[in-house]
Formats: sequence, C-alpha cells, structure tokens
Amino acid sequence: MNNPMQLDHLEQMNDLLDWYQSLLTDKQRKCMFLYYYDDYSLSEIAEEVHTSRSAVFDIMKRTEHTLIEYENKLHCVENFKKRSKIYEELSKLNLQEVDRLVEQLKKIDTE
Repeated sequence: MNNPMQLDHLEQMNDLLDWYQSLLTDKQRKCMFLYYYDDYSLSEIAEEVHTSRSAVFDIMKRTEHTLIEYENKLHCVENFKKRSKIYEELSKLNLQEVDRLVEQLKKIDTE
C-alpha cells in the first residue's frame, strides 16, 4: 500500500474498526483484523476462516460499507478527531481562549 489513497483508506478503516468493531459479527471482525492489522492476504484469511477467497472479498466489501455507514450516522471518529484537536489547542492557550474552545466542544457534543 504505497499509494496515498490506499494509505488514507487503511487509516480510515483502522479508525472505523477502533470505534465500531463491537457492532460487527465475529466473522466480520476477524476478517477485518486479519486484513488491516495483521496484513493477511484474502487467500490467507479464507484459509483462516474456512471459506473461499471470493466469500472473504464479499465480507470485506460489505463490512467496509457497513463501517462507513456507521460513521455517517454516528460520527464517532469525526467527533473524536474534532475533540482531540480542540483539547490539543486547549493545552496551549490562555483562559479566554479556553472558554471559547469549551463552547466549541459543547457544540460538537450536541450535534
């Protein structure tokens, strides 16, 4: 995965898995973790989960779509990144600016 778009996709899937893995089936979770965390090929995953390579490909595509849909509805990753950025800024600022950023945090949590 040397292509920047592929790296972006890898980062996105890792973030989504971190947040939404508990919403996946055991088989979906296992396939995704083997592929994205352990760098298994589709053939290796197929052997591991006792199914065909094409079945693993289908599971992966459907699961990726599902994870993206979860994020589109719940915004956990997006809001986490927004909060993290604000917290980082907070640590560097004076009290007036802190008040402004606290208000931004409250707004994110009510969206």
